[in-house]
Amino acid sequence: MPRRPRKITKAVVDALQPGELAWDADVKGLGVRCQRRDRVYVVKYRSQGRQRWYTIGKHGSPWTPELARREAKRILGLVAEGKDPADKKRKDRSAPTISALAERFLEEHVAAKAKDRTYTEYRRLIERVVTPELGRLKVDEVRSSDIEKLHLKFRATPYQANRLVALLSKMFNWSGRRGERNPCIGVERFAEQKRRRYLSSAELTRLGAALIRAEEERLTSPYVVAAIRLLVFTGARLTEILTLRWDHVDLERGLLNLSDSKTGAKTVYLNSAARELLTTLPRLQDNPFVVPGERIGRHLVNLEKPWRKVREIAQIPDVRLHDLRHSFASIGAGVGLGLPIIGALLGHAHSATTARYAHLAADPLQQAADLIGRRLEAALLGP
Repeated sequence: MPRRPRKITKAVVDALQPGELAWDADVKGLGVRCQRRDRVYVVKYRSQGRQRWYTIGKHGSPWTPELARREAKRILGLVAEGKDPADKKRKDRSAPTISALAERFLEEHVAAKAKDRTYTEYRRLIERVVTPELGRLKVDEVRSSDIEKLHLKFRATPYQANRLVALLSKMFNWSGRRGERNPCIGVERFAEQKRRRYLSSAELTRLGAALIRAEEERLTSPYVVAAIRLLVFTGARLTEILTLRWDHVDLERGLLNLSDSKTGAKTVYLNSAARELLTTLPRLQDNPFVVPGERIGRHLVNLEKPWRKVREIAQIPDVRLHDLRHSFASIGAGVGLGLPIIGALLGHAHSATTARYAHLAADPLQQAADLIGRRLEAALLGP
């Protein structure tokens, strides 16, 4: 039974019997209820014509009568501003954590609408960074300062730091549960230095010799060597070669008809070197892939480890597999092919992507100008 209001003290709280409720004389609405095991501080108020109960917490650390009185004043102040603390508390409890949101985002959105490579990369970032750093926070608790702090933590790898913010931004936009703006908006990204590495003629020669040695000395699988050569000869992306199926190969017309790639369906035009390689490459009866892996019926998954061995032999330790694609384009630009042609060969969706090779395309013009200049100079100055 509720008692007559009096100032709640520790002695008053300790004297309560199970089922009794005491009201505070100083702060109207503050009470303490004795349950079977615990004594709990509560606040009773009215919001929008309805009676509400707000539970502050159990008596004991940290809640003392004085702290409970202070918290009750704060809650009643929110009520006076037209807010409903009990309703907000209920919504906060039902709000998902970042960890739960990330899992739903992966399975309901990314898995259904993105490519496998995107799904793999997002899951890697979520498992390695997002969940350990932000996973326990409620979605509505995350602020821009949290994102900025996390972004800054990975400043040593600016590309990954920027991709992390982009992923979080997509997650918040997709959730549709935030009543405020996306906390990733306004987080300034790190500057990214675009890498442009092309193999010189001498490096290509050393790479060719390294592949012959790897093949002859059986340092790696012949299909690994074939995959690297196809990357050089076609300028295709790594995943396009690793997932290439024999039914995509049209040797009669000299084409690879890819049903899916980073930019959608794509045709890769085969030169004579690529056609000869594919003609002589053995096909495994129980495997539909051009570059088979160790598991029956599956394609090769990881080319990085054998590539490190090959590039060590070729003395090109800083060259990535993707740089072979850049080198294909640089050769095209070096012999005077136009950027639209190079872009079409590489399967670029936007001309801006091919524009990075513009400075290479100018080299033949410079050579031609030098040749004409030498002839004119000889004519003017005489023998």
